[in-house]
Amino acid sequence: MSQIIEKTVKKSLATAAILSFTAFGALASELTVGQVLEPPHLDPTAGAAAAIDEIVYANIFEGLTRIDQNGAVQPSLATSWTISDDGLTYTFNLKKDVIFHDGTTFDADDVLFTFERARAEDSTNAQKGIFAPITAVEAVDTHTVNITIAQPQGDFLFNIGRGDAVVVAPESAETNVSTPVGTGPFKFVKWDKGSRVVIEKNAAYTGEAASIDKATIVFISDPNAAQNALLAGEVDGFANFPAPESLSIFEADPRFNVLRGSTEGETILSINNAKAPFNDVRVRQAVAHALHRQAIIDGAMFGNGTPIGTHFAPHHPFYEDLIGTYPRDIEKAKALLADAGYPEGFKATFKLPPPTYSRRGGQIIAAQLREIGIELELINVDWPQWLADGVKAKDYDFSIVSHVEPFDIGIYANPDYYFQYDNVVLQAIIEKLNVTADEAKREELARAAQKIITEDAVNGYLFQLAKTGVWKAELEGMWPNSPVEGNDLTAVRWK
Repeated sequence: MSQIIEKTVKKSLATAAILSFTAFGALASELTVGQVLEPPHLDPTAGAAAAIDEIVYANIFEGLTRIDQNGAVQPSLATSWTISDDGLTYTFNLKKDVIFHDGTTFDADDVLFTFERARAEDSTNAQKGIFAPITAVEAVDTHTVNITIAQPQGDFLFNIGRGDAVVVAPESAETNVSTPVGTGPFKFVKWDKGSRVVIEKNAAYTGEAASIDKATIVFISDPNAAQNALLAGEVDGFANFPAPESLSIFEADPRFNVLRGSTEGETILSINNAKAPFNDVRVRQAVAHALHRQAIIDGAMFGNGTPIGTHFAPHHPFYEDLIGTYPRDIEKAKALLADAGYPEGFKATFKLPPPTYSRRGGQIIAAQLREIGIELELINVDWPQWLADGVKAKDYDFSIVSHVEPFDIGIYANPDYYFQYDNVVLQAIIEKLNVTADEAKREELARAAQKIITEDAVNGYLFQLAKTGVWKAELEGMWPNSPVEGNDLTAVRWK
């Protein structure tokens, strides 16, 4: 109790100093950031939507480790760690004097609560597989935690640095969906549904302090509205600008900087593998042969994107180039459909969430599939509706989704995942990959997994989503790439 009182006093003195400084004429620095999608809620440990992490990851919430802009693992709530000789036990030394935004203290019990909650049978964590290798979590003392895993795992420290593994407190875990409480450099202020989320600098933060005092994240899904908001000065930047056709305008305007980088986002034509006729591999292969990736990239993204032939990032050293597996071949596609019993083609639904790649790409893909007799009904859906219909209910035929989670090929080993692909051989490979630490063996397994899902044409593999940020020229400190889902605003500052 005395520790909390002491921290509260220090926090009050720091706040008084800030107010005093402002009274003498210093202006608080503020930032307004545009974001395409509004998240369904604000708890990254209980949802798959990347829009959640884009607001809260590294800003409001922190994990034991964090991923930096180069994709490297860095200390966070754990200042350091050691790994046992057998690779099974990780001992984390926790940061001291950390307080959650609601004033409760952070210690080993919060880590235990977080990991036990995530790996529980009724867990709603979207990346529950991250926690599957864990066999025990133990508090050695208030600031030391042991985590034991079943077998050595090469990417364990990376995985627990993702948004799905941020540390939450038992006092606030259930209300994080609407009022997130973390330990990060920013505190949640308010969420005006349908409009914006406001966060402010955490004066009690013990790490690298945020450079700005307040950030407002406004939701603008329409590309024209996004362009106008930037040109009118209503927003200061977009980490992921939704109007690629307008990038040249901003590149020619000295008031702005355009940051072009990479993401972990494999953009795919999602297919419901458990639903006829898509449960026939010949139908899926026909679809693959009908796709013209470069035309989709040029037409929907104005050339911004890298063609892919499997669900893996081309910049990753384990990437297997399988683009040539299904060259565009209309006659072969028609023959495959006929062989599957659909010589005249068929009709299907195409549910399209709001992002530019989906709405514009959907029009192009519909025209391409029409050439082989597949007539698509295009249905525009908002993101919550897609999460409900597609991810949860599996009520769709086709969709377009960009999967921005890093190294996420493991989703193909889950038959209950929304594209409902069930292959025991692939499942065995992923299970082995998850517990393999040797990099050469991991690469071999990852490449084998890529070949299987491509040969089975589980989905239509389109392109790797480019990261195109547009910011006012007076700003610096933005991430050019997205190695994980999230927009870390800690280092963003006005020059």
